[in-house]
Amino acid sequence: MYQLQDEVSLLRASLDGDTEAWGEIVSRYKDAVYGLCLGFLRQPADAEDMTHDAFIRAYENLRRYHLEKRFSTWLFTIASNLCRNRLRYRRYHPVVSPPDQIAGGRDPAIEVAREDRHDEIRKALDELPYAYRAPLVLRFYNDLSYKEIAEVLSLPEGTVKTRIHRAKVQLKQVLEKKDGVVHHETG
Repeated sequence: MYQLQDEVSLLRASLDGDTEAWGEIVSRYKDAVYGLCLGFLRQPADAEDMTHDAFIRAYENLRRYHLEKRFSTWLFTIASNLCRNRLRYRRYHPVVSPPDQIAGGRDPAIEVAREDRHDEIRKALDELPYAYRAPLVLRFYNDLSYKEIAEVLSLPEGTVKTRIHRAKVQLKQVLEKKDGVVHHETG
């Protein structure tokens, strides 16, 4: 029933207490919010918790949302703020996570190689300062525009562009260093 309704109608219905309409909003955005949270936190359990918390917080504050603005930007702002808080908490309360399980039915060698590369990228992202990591995650894991990232992180758009550029340069350097690749510039 709700599949064809536009987002604004669903949000208005949600404001009127229609839980099915809110359920449709959640199903439309849950994967994107989870991806955002996973990109920040890099731990599936924490990402699930923050995704759940983001939707609860959004629902509780839905009356503060302005219908003329993009809902996704508002929701991603809530989620990224929750992730920032979790990262601050983690700094003082470190957590050890169990290793990920390999999905069945696939070539284990390929899966291990793929997971190794993903782990290398995640570890390299961990080495970036939060100021560079956050916009990079929003851009490449969540496909947000520079303008949307600027809104989510409360930064000027030019700063976002600069930080993403610098983050890519630093990420490449970290990965090359880990791979043992050294490029000499000729000039």
